[in-house]
Amino acid sequence: MKKIVTLFSGEGTNLANLIAKVHLKECAITGAITNNPNAGGIAKAKAAGIPVEILEHTRFDSRESYDAALVDMIKSYDPDLVVLCGFMRILTPVFTSNIRSINLHPSLLPAFKGARAIERSFESDEKLCGASVHWVTDELDGGELILQKGFLKSDDETLESFTAKIRAIEHEILPLSVIKVLKDS
Repeated sequence: MKKIVTLFSGEGTNLANLIAKVHLKECAITGAITNNPNAGGIAKAKAAGIPVEILEHTRFDSRESYDAALVDMIKSYDPDLVVLCGFMRILTPVFTSNIRSINLHPSLLPAFKGARAIERSFESDEKLCGASVHWVTDELDGGELILQKGFLKSDDETLESFTAKIRAIEHEILPLSVIKVLKDS
């Protein structure tokens, strides 16, 4: 069975979704790594019996030194793929040139790269919005697309309803992307 490692920073809803849809079915999530010692995803991974490691970025003097430690930690798991699901770090070439990874982003890339993508997409005049999964490269949210799915923003959309639609799409396309990438590799 192929092995993946997940990286997350927050509540871990996409991590929990991956656990439910692919863990021990399509692949094994052999490790979960976070940069946030208070991340809600820690409990979700532990509840599924997945080892969790906390690597706080605030303990490093540069992005590169953090990424080097992260690469070493990931390589100890010998994964077939690394999945970023809400990992809120801009990664340097120290990471991107050493780790084969995919990222979930809450917009239809190339629109709204970077932080606050949901809010910026919601506030924009764009009618077609959605989420993307892409390969992680040196360019922030600029890697080759694996899957995207969109929806038409309605005129009476609220930020809450818009966010819920994005989250539902994320929960659909991230597991499908993991399965696709692992089958193609």
